[in-house]
Amino acid sequence: MAMENGLTNKISVVLADDHPLFREGVARTLMAEPGLEIVGEATDADEAVKLAADLLPDIIMLDISMPGSGLVAAKRIASICPVVKIIMLTASEHDDDVTSALQAGARGYILKGIGGEELIAIVNAVHQGGSYVPPDLAARLLTGARSGAGEGVQRDPLSELTAREEQILKGVARGLSNKEIGRELELQEKTVKHYMTNILQKLQVRNRVEAALVAKEHLPSAD
Repeated sequence: MAMENGLTNKISVVLADDHPLFREGVARTLMAEPGLEIVGEATDADEAVKLAADLLPDIIMLDISMPGSGLVAAKRIASICPVVKIIMLTASEHDDDVTSALQAGARGYILKGIGGEELIAIVNAVHQGGSYVPPDLAARLLTGARSGAGEGVQRDPLSELTAREEQILKGVARGLSNKEIGRELELQEKTVKHYMTNILQKLQVRNRVEAALVAKEHLPSAD
C-alpha cells in the first residue's frame, strides 16, 4: 500500500494510459492540487490491475483504449479491490462504452480535453462517493433507457455479486468473521470489510445477519 493513515490525508491516484505525454499532463494537473498525489502510473490493463491491487489507491483513472482494454481492467479492479474508485478518462463518446464502463464499476466517465479545474473537482467528488458522466452523454443514456423501459423486469440482486463477493457471502452464512473470511481467502480483513459494504448495498440488506439469511436461501452450498 502506498499510503497509511497518518500525517497525510491526500487522495491517492493511479493513472493508466499508454500515451506518456497525455499521462504526464494529467499527472502535473493533479499534482498541482495540494490534496491529491499520484502514487503510480500504468501503460496497460495488466499493469493497472497490479498497481490497484498492490497500492489500493483511492482513485484509479483508466483509458478505455489502452492495451488490454480499460474496460477489462475496470472489471478486474472492481472485483479484486472494490475499495478503489474507478474513473474512465477517455476520448470515446460511444454510448456502449459509457454503459459498459458504468456496468464494469466505474464511478466516473470523463472525456479527454476536460479542463484542469473541472477534472480536479470530479476526482474530489468521486472520492467523496459521488459519480460523474458528461451531461450530454448522460442525457443520451437516459433517453435510451426510457425507450427501452416497459418490460419492468427486476433483476435478482444475487446475480450482481462478483465471484469474490459470493465467496465472502458464503463465509458470512457460515458464521465466519471478517478476519476468518480474510484468512480463508487470503485477503486483508480491511478488504473483506469493503467487500461486505458492497454486498450489503447490492442485496439491499441492513446487516450481516440479513445477508446470511439471503445467502442460505438463495446461494448453493451456503448452509
